[in-house]
Amino acid sequence: MLSRRDTILTSLKAMTGVAVTASSPLGTLLASPVRAQGRGQADGVPYGAAVRDGPLASEPDYRAALVRHCRQLVGEGGLKWYDLRPSRERFVYDLPDKQIDFASRNGMTLRGHTVVWYGAMPDWTKSIASASEAEREMVGHIETVMGRYRGRIKSWDVINEPIPDDPASRSDIRPSIWQQRMGESHIALALRTAARADPDAQLVMNEYDIEFVGPRFRRKREAFLRLIRDLKLRNVPLHAIGLQGHLRGELPIDREGLSAFIAECRSMGLKVLVTELDVVDDKLPGPPEVRDILAASRVYDFLDAIRVSSPLDALLTWGISDRYTWVPLYFKRTDGHLNRPLPLDSDYRPKPMMRVIEHFLR
Repeated sequence: MLSRRDTILTSLKAMTGVAVTASSPLGTLLASPVRAQGRGQADGVPYGAAVRDGPLASEPDYRAALVRHCRQLVGEGGLKWYDLRPSRERFVYDLPDKQIDFASRNGMTLRGHTVVWYGAMPDWTKSIASASEAEREMVGHIETVMGRYRGRIKSWDVINEPIPDDPASRSDIRPSIWQQRMGESHIALALRTAARADPDAQLVMNEYDIEFVGPRFRRKREAFLRLIRDLKLRNVPLHAIGLQGHLRGELPIDREGLSAFIAECRSMGLKVLVTELDVVDDKLPGPPEVRDILAASRVYDFLDAIRVSSPLDALLTWGISDRYTWVPLYFKRTDGHLNRPLPLDSDYRPKPMMRVIEHFLR
């Protein structure tokens, strides 16, 4: 008689063509129970999650899940320009102060997200009219914000998403107020300013969509690598690369390409963080049990391709529970089923994805 697990794996092969056998590494892993490791394997890779301020303030179950599983947190908001700078003259620290207070009271650290990004910019920044004004605003912002949290936030996404979705060339940089006014030099300037503001902070450049099979993703990976090499050749302070890992359920991982990218980053002395992991599941089959295994399989392929070249230095998911996720805002399923992109379901129960994550935390 087939076990429930074997039935699911057989259905998975029939529906998707993806073969996850009971004796394969992933099949064996999915058969094992999720163990309450606590603190994301205290002696292994630190696990963390992005937090939302509403449930953090009001929901005990949400806070308990974070405390149980995480060693670090990152705010979905709070440290973005839109939240911090309602006007040119005013800085508002309410949200990040609450996040860092919760983290420190519960033995966790807080990552800083994000310093220089094209998105989430307040309207007043549209009036920045010259290179000198842009430099003054960006440098002043970094000095003020990173200076305030100096020694308390130890890892920052200083540069977020610098490469366009489909770069026209290896030297293509995503448009932003900083790129428009200062050109690519704004990236090195931001990193050097960040290093002065907090000499002990880990400075990270964060990007997405470099892990999939296909020419567009290969071009983006090559453009990102060109930028990294250029910064390192000029001795710009850059300590780590952040791979967001917003995985598309229907797109295979380019294991060879991703592993080669990681190996080259490591050869330049860079650490490798997974900063925003989840699985966009709008195009996966509807049944939750099948979809959860497909999502776990995609996460396994992604993390395993990284591990071939390098151990992970940190692993964070973009949220902890399916109850709170950005995915349905842009990738809502059309079959009426709820999206299931994260390691815990909407009732905070661990899913197969959590088994995979715990495996790579060891």
